Amino acid sequence: MAWKQNIIEDFKQLVSFDSISFHERKTADWLFARLKSMGFSVEEDQAGSHYGGDTGNIFAVLDGELDGDPVIFCAHMDVVEPGSGKKSVLEKDGTIHSAGDTVLGADDISGILEILYGVQLVLDSGKPHKKIEILFTIGEELYVKGSDVFDYSKVTAKQAYVLDLSGAVGTAARRAPSIISVRAEIKGKAAHAGFEPENGIHAIFAAANAVSRLCMGHVDEETTFNIGTIQGGTATNIVPDCCVLTAYETPLESKSVTDFQKACEILGFSGELTGTFGGSDNNSFAKNGIEGLVLSNGMYNAHSTREYTTVDDLYKGAELIGQLILL
Repeated sequence: MAWKQNIIEDFKQLVSFDSISFHERKTADWLFARLKSMGFSVEEDQAGSHYGGDTGNIFAVLDGELDGDPVIFCAHMDVVEPGSGKKSVLEKDGTIHSAGDTVLGADDISGILEILYGVQLVLDSGKPHKKIEILFTIGEELYVKGSDVFDYSKVTAKQAYVLDLSGAVGTAARRAPSIISVRAEIKGKAAHAGFEPENGIHAIFAAANAVSRLCMGHVDEETTFNIGTIQGGTATNIVPDCCVLTAYETPLESKSVTDFQKACEILGFSGELTGTFGGSDNNSFAKNGIEGLVLSNGMYNAHSTREYTTVDDLYKGAELIGQLILL
């Protein structure tokens, strides 16, 4: 089928775009044009202006012939570092990985394309469908910054599917923790390190001493803790900051769960429900009263130069989205 080759070529194209958080311009422009060509009404908000970025969230709507509450699909446009100069390598077994010096960007290019091609499968089938809404966000990797400032009054959907979970297609997370981010500034006292070190208070030493007493990783069954970066010396001072997003747990009886399981049953997928220790744009949906799931989109070893996906996962992800649209 032509679409199966096309999704691979589009994956390569999106990988080639530099799309670091708050610099998602090329990806956004490509998506804007693609969505318009599919018949969506498309708009871009000013989310990037909140963070000094060059791109906003992309929100698209496609009217349908059937009544009933629409569904919204979501994926993020940004990738983590090292994510500049990405190249994709397709192996004979269908594995797609980077050249080894950057991330691949399957987090979240896989999700983006599975949404687009899932919709396209429905359009090509000619089958009637309900209204479809899509949100492609910026800055997700920096604690869902784009979706946090999106105007949810634009959304009419009552259920959401966020494609942003590691693992094979057919698994979904229905619960996730709060995200709490803290930046701490340690102030010491400057002194000449060679002539009078005893008159100074070593801020980096104090910070290192504090960090060494903290428990990293899994603190308990529901909590993980991590120190991501440390800056000292001539680095710019950082004002303490805190960002909190509410935890959520989507009920088993919710339509997003039952539709997901039904679609998986039709397609022969596992339909497994799980939880995640990572936050996603679904935290923002939950905060705004929209129930949803985070779907596995076939990305593995995300946030590392060993990241990869598979052609089979891309196909299955698109088929799953298409089935969810038709339920």
